[in-house]
Amino acid sequence: MSTDTHKLWGGRFAGGPSPLLDALNRSIGTDFRLWPHDVRLSKAWARALGEGGVLTIAEAVALQHGLDRVGARLAEGALPVATDEDIHTMIDRLLHEEAGSVASKLHTGRSRNDQVATASRLWTMEACHQLDDAVRVLQAALLTQAETLVDTILPAYTHLQRAQPVSGTHWLLAHFWPLTRDRTRLAAAARCAGVLPLGSGAIAGSAFPVSRESLRESLGFTSISPNSIDATGDRDFVAETLFACAMIAAHCSRLAEDMIVYGTSEFGFVKFGDGFSTGSSMMPQKRNPDVFELARGSGARVLGDLVSLMGAIKGLPSGYSKDLQDDKRAMFNAIDMLLLVLPAVAGAVAELRFDTKRMRAAVSSAMMATDLADYLVRRGATFREAHGAVGVLVRAAEEAGIELDALPAERFAAAHALFGEDARAALSAEASIAARDIAGGTGPNAVAAQLVQARQSLQAM
Repeated sequence: MSTDTHKLWGGRFAGGPSPLLDALNRSIGTDFRLWPHDVRLSKAWARALGEGGVLTIAEAVALQHGLDRVGARLAEGALPVATDEDIHTMIDRLLHEEAGSVASKLHTGRSRNDQVATASRLWTMEACHQLDDAVRVLQAALLTQAETLVDTILPAYTHLQRAQPVSGTHWLLAHFWPLTRDRTRLAAAARCAGVLPLGSGAIAGSAFPVSRESLRESLGFTSISPNSIDATGDRDFVAETLFACAMIAAHCSRLAEDMIVYGTSEFGFVKFGDGFSTGSSMMPQKRNPDVFELARGSGARVLGDLVSLMGAIKGLPSGYSKDLQDDKRAMFNAIDMLLLVLPAVAGAVAELRFDTKRMRAAVSSAMMATDLADYLVRRGATFREAHGAVGVLVRAAEEAGIELDALPAERFAAAHALFGEDARAALSAEASIAARDIAGGTGPNAVAAQLVQARQSLQAM
């Protein structure tokens, strides 16, 4: 094998691989971004080899200094050459240029299998923290807007049909809490990634006395992989990260859908800002919610990344297989997408203006039908008979083409004997909201407590 290519394998082959295989096998276009983590773990490995007596201290120091220079060159823009199969091969080539023949000793007791798994885990832990920051910024934008809508009333919808009135704050915070759960999932994914595989070798473990505990501590992992076969083939941390990403994307999509619908002329609850909306090339009057539409579309892309990863790993045997090379494409795609989407959605939310009069005008008396049934229950009726009596009134109002509160008193009395002169008071939206002051409800005290919880959740995580 020619020594100037710095391939990490090939001695048992009489000839080189086909260019067609090289084209398929070459992953440096994807894994190049792992270089800071590969340099860092390689320095830790060199130090561990020196501490274990596998290399002399002078050799270990020379390797670490050489890796520092390699890192500096990469940071300054060093690019791969045609023979660099992946980032690990490129760093090996550059290290030979910087440190000389001692570079050939760095791979002692190490495989690309445990090397790439370690670099991927380091990258994933960092990416989870970046995503957490981006989600938190979106939550802060939602919270700021929610605080302006405390006195606003709008319809809440089930099946996209008007259901019951709620506080505007309560509605916006319904998009805040899913993102809190997403941050919990990201933290769990980061913990899952925090298991050190380095020292597992190709599959059976390293044959040299390297302290994995020292490696764990120096690289910031929380634990050490207990089984070398599992360690090199485990991509659960990628799947868990992608699941967290898919949930974030789904929640952004649901938030976007509310804004898109409520921003239509038919609803008119939401006005989009100039910074995060676009116009039409033909229709001068148009204002399009492109950020929210792109966020909605991104949910499908991120879900696709999760499905592709799960499809790849579900049929693999134990140990490492080259199929796992695609794990990074899926993860990089998903995280890159979210790191574009989340700041844009946060910016768009911060620019929103709400037509509170239009929101309140959309609340009709029929939406308090449940409150009217509750009125009867408080006067001694069972809920089932109350439900039936109010249903009769709703049908009568629909047939007459009038609001529920416009029905004459005799219709109420005919529907149920327990209806009194004060029955219409139950059809007030303000009274309906005030009655739901249970923890987690839309009542004023409950919403005030929810705002406190939301602020605390941003500070605590």
